[in-house]
Amino acid sequence: MMWKSSVAVAIAARRRASSAAAAAAAASISRSNSLAPHQVPSHHSKTLASYKPHPHFSSFHRNPIRTFSEYSSIATDHHHDAIADTSLADPRFPDIINQPDPIENMVFDENPSSVPSESEDTTAQLDEFLAVGENENPTSVDAEQLESVLSLLQSSVDGSLEFNLDNMKLTLNEEFVVRVLGTPLVPGKNLIGFFKWALTKPEVGVTTPVVDSLVQAIGGDLRKRDVYALWDLVKEIGEKENGVLTTKILNELLSLLSRLGKGKAAFEVFNKFTEFACAPDADSYYYTVEALCRRSIFDWAGSVCEEMLNAGELPDKDKTGTLIRYLCKGQNSKVAHAVYLAAKEKDRGLPRSSVNFLIGSLCRGKETVQLALKMLENFSGDERKYAIKPFLSVIRGLCWIKDLEGANNLLSRMIDAGPPPGNAAFNFVINSLAKAGDMKEAIKIVEVMESRGLKPDVYTYSVIMSGYAKGGEMEEACKILAEAKKKHSKLSPATYHTLIRGYCKLEEFDKAVALFGEMKEHGVQPNVDEYNKLIQSLCLKAVDWRTAEKLLEEMKENGLHLNGITKGLMRAVKELEQEGVETQEVTIEA
Repeated sequence: MMWKSSVAVAIAARRRASSAAAAAAAASISRSNSLAPHQVPSHHSKTLASYKPHPHFSSFHRNPIRTFSEYSSIATDHHHDAIADTSLADPRFPDIINQPDPIENMVFDENPSSVPSESEDTTAQLDEFLAVGENENPTSVDAEQLESVLSLLQSSVDGSLEFNLDNMKLTLNEEFVVRVLGTPLVPGKNLIGFFKWALTKPEVGVTTPVVDSLVQAIGGDLRKRDVYALWDLVKEIGEKENGVLTTKILNELLSLLSRLGKGKAAFEVFNKFTEFACAPDADSYYYTVEALCRRSIFDWAGSVCEEMLNAGELPDKDKTGTLIRYLCKGQNSKVAHAVYLAAKEKDRGLPRSSVNFLIGSLCRGKETVQLALKMLENFSGDERKYAIKPFLSVIRGLCWIKDLEGANNLLSRMIDAGPPPGNAAFNFVINSLAKAGDMKEAIKIVEVMESRGLKPDVYTYSVIMSGYAKGGEMEEACKILAEAKKKHSKLSPATYHTLIRGYCKLEEFDKAVALFGEMKEHGVQPNVDEYNKLIQSLCLKAVDWRTAEKLLEEMKENGLHLNGITKGLMRAVKELEQEGVETQEVTIEA
């Protein structure tokens, strides 16, 4: 670790300074031995037994984890304190400090057993600290060389990167390479270049930790060019070296390609697992499918999912839910349903939003609506109470495939056990029954709807009228229209259009035109399409171009414009009628 290297440097400096002080003290004591006993300074007779360690030194051992600058400060302060204490200095030896350094006393004490327990404890702590540092970082890394390499890689390299690295005369080992690769803010291109250069040196081998460090480093600064270069390098390593690549490394690479949306490259990586003697796990399948779906390659994604299911692998519940969404978006709901069943078998609860999404997707396929209906059986309690959206999707799907009995039964189950059906659920069933001509059953559903306190809306009345008009029962349709006027102040154009079309079908054009006028009186403004269809009916079936021209004038007054085809039809009908009149006149004259 970096801080341990700094501490080691500080300790070494401390020991060198202490050794120098000890040497000076030894020379001083040697000179003082020639003095008379009464001339020997009293402090030379002190022993370690009476010595109190300097507070800075004690703090050093009690708190070994400090920065280099803190240790430098401690050493400087201790030195200044000793020099400042001049009141105890021997006048004949001005360079000797009367406040002895504890290391000096340790060196010259002839009776080690007299050293206090505190000093023994601090020394043991120091030795233990150094031992831990050596055990954790057995491979030496030159800090200055490491700093130089990082400075080079983090800057714009002038000339060849390999040439600059060769000129540094680096002492390489695996720890050095890993430290370089694990440093942030280094461009991926330079990291890959350094990695390739390092592998050309005999001191560095291709190992799993080194490759893993490189892959993680490239992931920190995600760039397409760097990721593709990384894959080329990893592929080369896998083809030449056995046992180096792992599933974890390949998964990291798949994750990078997925984030970039590179589906084909991710699929290539996935297909290399067996060749590189790696077994794909749940994340391998997930990242591959995710990458493929982001590129809309849904066929390949489906095949990978099928392989995942055959292998018995399944990612966590959130990722599984995401897979289901991806597959549904690719219109591969059958495979998505198979993933759902696998998760259910493993008792892995999926996000409810993903399950609802799957049900909605299944209801868009005629062959899969029944699968969605079966999935509703897993809803219970409060979960069922608020599951109106998936239930509504299934009712709509059943009506779409014309399974009216199934739709009616599901509606009844919703009434009995929830979720409570609203207007939309009833309208789906009523509309399907009306289209099928089963008006009696449709009216019964309307009555059930009203009994539950729901008010039939304009759409409900419109589909009922459409059913009657389709069967030629215009009187019943008009009764429904009258009821709709009582319940709703304003109807829709489609409501009137249903009856107008019914009258035109029966060729009762006068009633159709009258209803068209009534429509405007009730504040429902006809649109271009309504005018267009009525004019076409008048021209083609009634050959009544005069009424058609009146409607055309109304359109102009309302700022509407008739399309050219219908205008041409009106002119053609008018010309045909005039030609018929002229022919008749000629015949009479003859």
